[in-house]
Amino acid sequence: MKTKELIGVRLKRLRKGRKLSQEALAEKVGISSKYVSSIERGKENPTLDVMIKLAHALRVEMEEIFAISHDESNPKKLRDSVNRLLKEADGDKLQMVVRLLRGVLH
Repeated sequence: MKTKELIGVRLKRLRKGRKLSQEALAEKVGISSKYVSSIERGKENPTLDVMIKLAHALRVEMEEIFAISHDESNPKKLRDSVNRLLKEADGDKLQMVVRLLRGVLH
């Protein structure tokens, strides 16, 4: 999957997670729902201004929109990513991760 498509998939997940239709998101941003659809399908190159408005409308930081991976479905690469992040975490963050994982996995 191309980067534009991955960003589109990420935007769609964020939008649906906020229970927004394409029409509602488009209205908040001031663009057409057809344009939102094209962005979500990876067919458009939105400007930085549009991306900022999308992030604001979705109540996320820009980096959350770009938090994509070409290997989201590869378990080994996911484990490697988690391990890299864990190595950087301090004690408090590690405790939080353990609590989160327990909540998710049990």
